Amino acid sequence: MIKGLTNAGAMPALDTLMRFSARRQELIAHNVANINTPKFQPRDVSVADFQRSLGKAIDERRTRTGGAQGKLHFGRSDEVVRDADGRLHLRPKTPSGNILFHDRNDRDLERLMQAQAENAGVFRAAADLYRHQGEMIRSAIREMA
Repeated sequence: MIKGLTNAGAMPALDTLMRFSARRQELIAHNVANINTPKFQPRDVSVADFQRSLGKAIDERRTRTGGAQGKLHFGRSDEVVRDADGRLHLRPKTPSGNILFHDRNDRDLERLMQAQAENAGVFRAAADLYRHQGEMIRSAIREMA
């Protein structure tokens, strides 16, 4: 019964979004840590591709179940793969368009800080919504007892 509650509504999508944001945060931190490494080129994943894949998974669940119930089958995108255990694996690609410095480093600290702040904001919003969903479930269970 509890599994049915956690597969309902927005919880599976929020869980997937938090997993993606956490993995992307690690990737951004790696880019920042190597900002002064010669010949280093920062890598990232496409947030838009992830969002499209998550949207397709949500639409597929709606079609399959007739609503917002049931397991969310987030398969894969070009850069994001979910394994059987539910873990997300990122396969980042090197972004282009940054300035190439004399040491062959492709860095842009402002862009990295912007990506970090936006990604952290997405994670916080998803975590707050997830926590709210959990509180509603706990409240419903208390009312039933």
